[in-house]
Amino acid sequence: MNDVEPSLDDLTIFLAVCKAGGFRAAAKQLGLSASHVSETLTRMEAQLGVPLLSRTTRSVMPTAAGQALADRIAPLLSATRAALLEVTSAQAEVRGLLKLNIGTALMDMLAPLINEFLDAYPAVRVELVINDRLVDIIAAGCDAGIRYGKNLSPGMIAVPIGPRFQHLALAASPEYLARRGAPAHPDELLQHACIRMRFSSGALSPWTFERDGEVLTVDAPSRLTVGVQAAEAAVVYACAGHGLVCTLDHWLAPHLQTGKLIPVLEDWWHQIDGPWMYFPNRLMPAPLRAFVDLIASKRQSGGDGLPLLR
Repeated sequence: MNDVEPSLDDLTIFLAVCKAGGFRAAAKQLGLSASHVSETLTRMEAQLGVPLLSRTTRSVMPTAAGQALADRIAPLLSATRAALLEVTSAQAEVRGLLKLNIGTALMDMLAPLINEFLDAYPAVRVELVINDRLVDIIAAGCDAGIRYGKNLSPGMIAVPIGPRFQHLALAASPEYLARRGAPAHPDELLQHACIRMRFSSGALSPWTFERDGEVLTVDAPSRLTVGVQAAEAAVVYACAGHGLVCTLDHWLAPHLQTGKLIPVLEDWWHQIDGPWMYFPNRLMPAPLRAFVDLIASKRQSGGDGLPLLR
């Protein structure tokens, strides 16, 4: 290996190429020329004495050595950026970018909290990445992820950001129930029109029920299928009498209160873990620290969890 080692800027360019899968795409993201990006990677390979990228006419992919290097340095560079940002922010107003990767079903619940955070920290920019999959938040360039359940990767810590428990609730409009009748058991859902939701992975959101220790998952027939990103639309279709809908109870609550929907099989509603925010167990950038502190203050003043507001 050469005596001259790649700089932090060079390593940042290398990671961008690995993530983007090409020099031009990485250059566009970084605001650099494609030739500069290509020359940087060629120089790095010469300095290290090992090929980092496999180049074809259609794509650029990391070699085994390149992938191993990317896996090692990605969290280190993230921690370095966080440390530098924390140092520069320590004596000044909290500023910078807070980038959160949020599950689709949580957007409405988090809106009041995001509003309060924006009001409290006017110098902070917020970017919300909406995704119904559990992703590698470091690889995605996010500061933290927010999902239902405490599903954590190694090296992550988590804080509860809502009620500790919620329910998968089932409901239908009064008109539908008058026309088709109400099921007395989850198995009877096989004879009903149902409104199902589909994840971006292609899988249907499961309809799971429980009572007295018995847990059932029913593959209910779908009269209408919508993406989970359109969960609110699925509820609207249920209010219009097109079938039964099964989703998180906070989506249904306003319509249950007005009578547009009627709870169905309420003693079978399945309890799930509430939402958690997770992030690397390292130095936090100032905007993320401020957001975590806001969550802590809300929990202290609000008891077990944040209210589910629409």
